[in-house]
Amino acid sequence: MPGRIHMAIFVLACLAGLAFASVSTFDFAQHLDRQVHDLHCSFIPGQRTAAVEGEAVGCQVTLMSPYSSVLRTKIWGGLPISLAAMGVFAFLAFRGIDLLGRTGAARRRAAGWLFLFSFVPLGASIVMGAIALLELEAACKVCIGIYGASLVAVLAAGLAYASCRRLTDDVEPDAVAGRPAATGPGNGVWALVGFAQLGAFVGVPTLGYIAMMPDYSRYVGTCGKLADTEDPGGVMVALDQNNATAVAVEVFDPLCPACRAFDRRLAASGLDAQLHRRAVLFPLDDTCNWMVEGAVHPGACTISEAILCADGAKGGGATSKMVIDWAFEAQDAIRGATKDDPTAAKRMVSERFPELAACVGSAEVQQRLNKSLRWAVAHSIPVLTPQLYVNGVKLCPEDTDLGLEYSLTGLLNRRGAP
Repeated sequence: MPGRIHMAIFVLACLAGLAFASVSTFDFAQHLDRQVHDLHCSFIPGQRTAAVEGEAVGCQVTLMSPYSSVLRTKIWGGLPISLAAMGVFAFLAFRGIDLLGRTGAARRRAAGWLFLFSFVPLGASIVMGAIALLELEAACKVCIGIYGASLVAVLAAGLAYASCRRLTDDVEPDAVAGRPAATGPGNGVWALVGFAQLGAFVGVPTLGYIAMMPDYSRYVGTCGKLADTEDPGGVMVALDQNNATAVAVEVFDPLCPACRAFDRRLAASGLDAQLHRRAVLFPLDDTCNWMVEGAVHPGACTISEAILCADGAKGGGATSKMVIDWAFEAQDAIRGATKDDPTAAKRMVSERFPELAACVGSAEVQQRLNKSLRWAVAHSIPVLTPQLYVNGVKLCPEDTDLGLEYSLTGLLNRRGAP
């Protein structure tokens, strides 16, 4: 039978894509308890990797990014893209198996529509791959498995269709009885049936997922408040020029990877435009912070001083935002160099921002940084970064990644409430 081997390869590719998409969906769904979990980050579906290990970083970044799901402001975490991918691959595998039992013109029409439908996961893979490469700068092995399965499926479906095109409408002998095969339904019917089946394969799991989602709204605004958001000591640094009425106070460490990731997720969400953001520097470095044991992020005190210097008149051409952006990009290099040489952070700041060299390390800026830490003590701030308070109400730490858009939208909607 024409194209049989190609269709077998097609079905196997779809089943592989289904396996990778299922693993990704499972990893996403287990985070719905608002805790951190290990991930399956391997070219072998089902092999688990600790989230803290280097090889799992790409999968972690991809999973926590705003691009891993949709409707994130309406549903905690949103609807995972991989859930839809599961439905698409299951549909394609079903149609591929169905095609193996067809003959004649019906087989040719079915092969044509199957080839067309196979471009759905390939197109999605191209888009998601470009986002991962260009926006996230991360490589996820599970995602790459989906991309590969999509490509193989399209190639196999194309070869199967090419084989079937050699058949004429009503003359292919029936594979069993040797009789002419029936013409079968036309292209319009194939299209309607195919789209209806695809909608069912994707829609039913999606509706089930939504129906089983817990009510996360009860957590919004329940993780604490600031006594006030006033800044009489002038310790806060403006992070934007927005005129938004919602005042956001961020407690962060400029060399904290989680702070960098949070900042990028907030920017990608677009919700930062609704906030007037101010930062309280809280470096996790015992060089200046007596609340931590050891230098969790070596050089964080020096970089925090540079940010404060740029915030004042001594900043010259540098601004606090410029220093923060540079620190986020150079985090690994700064921490690594300062771990071996305590003076490295100051040297790197002076090389990048020579106008701040005289200010960094001065008694004046050290006093201001000390006031920032004492502000944290006075407001009973936990030794943790990042933290975000919207009009004094804290965004729960468990909601700073997958639940960011949902929970922050909830805080913004309830502002002004007692």
